[in-house]
Amino acid sequence: MSKSIRVLIVDDSPTVRTMLAKSISNAPDIKVVGEAADPYQARDVIAGQRPDVIVLDIEMPRMDGLTFLKKLQTHYPVPVIMCSGVANASSHAALRAIEAGAVDFVAKPSGGGKEALMRLGNDLAFKIRAAAVAVNVKTVKPSTTPPVKRTCLSAGVDPSRYLVAIGSSTGGTEALRELLQNVPSDFPPVAIVQHMPPGFTKSFAERLNDYSEMTVSEAVDGDVLEPGRAFVARGGVQMSVVRSGGRLCLKTGTDELVNRHCPAADVLFESVAELVGKKAVGVILTGMGADGAEGLLKMRQHGAITIGQSEASCVVYGMPKVAAEIGAVQHVTTPGNVAHVAISALRKKFAAKVAAG
Repeated sequence: MSKSIRVLIVDDSPTVRTMLAKSISNAPDIKVVGEAADPYQARDVIAGQRPDVIVLDIEMPRMDGLTFLKKLQTHYPVPVIMCSGVANASSHAALRAIEAGAVDFVAKPSGGGKEALMRLGNDLAFKIRAAAVAVNVKTVKPSTTPPVKRTCLSAGVDPSRYLVAIGSSTGGTEALRELLQNVPSDFPPVAIVQHMPPGFTKSFAERLNDYSEMTVSEAVDGDVLEPGRAFVARGGVQMSVVRSGGRLCLKTGTDELVNRHCPAADVLFESVAELVGKKAVGVILTGMGADGAEGLLKMRQHGAITIGQSEASCVVYGMPKVAAEIGAVQHVTTPGNVAHVAISALRKKFAAKVAAG
């Protein structure tokens, strides 16, 4: 029998601690070994129990979760999942925690009774399993060579002819930041699925926008896919690509789970494969599970250029690994080098088409 993942829950609310512990009580491979009302109590539990994963509240009275997270990175670098409300300030704090080294975050349910508790349990258990195998984001190997930022214009690539679709999960918030920091302003339109709870994707898109030459925003139904624009799928809603009035647009759909995710990368990738075909680029980044692998394979089968994140640069080498194993990945690189690889591949494809007459 495999060893259980030992979890410590740190939250100043006894109700929330009980809720979180109860939500994962049915997971046979996860064991709550301690609860603490604040980081000072947590310090004693850590010394005695040596947990594998810590679920940490962001807002606490004696020491906030972000401050404690930074102390943990120095003294006990264990994988941490932040537990956050969905208010705007909390969502921004959760994203700052990811930048500071947290593996992921989970949203506290604001209601919904037993059904919400069950959803939380499934989501939290999945994130705990991912955290248990995650590489510390601060130790992920950087690219051996600095990314080369190349414009589409200088490469002779018309960005209005192409579309880039990206799927990512655990570790993806930082991978996407690195990717979008290194795209030129004339890059083809980008559609992004990042596994993230409802209420967080708007803040996430705003944060990415601060780092990128592209204009990054949360996707809205009917958004037109234009060069220099990147769109992040809204949490809790599936997103696909459709054609309307001769233009490519985004369509937001149902809230049903696909591969246990909403939004799901496979939903986006499959729509791009069918509608855009060989004029698309598919990118699969770090994450637990297999979402996006089959969709990326369909994109490749329809003539698209496909890129997978390298194992050494992944926080969790799951989604890109599955995609590579089924033959969906053509090129392997770091997030910061994705734009260079994509533009080079598009230029090569265009040159081959011209040569063929």
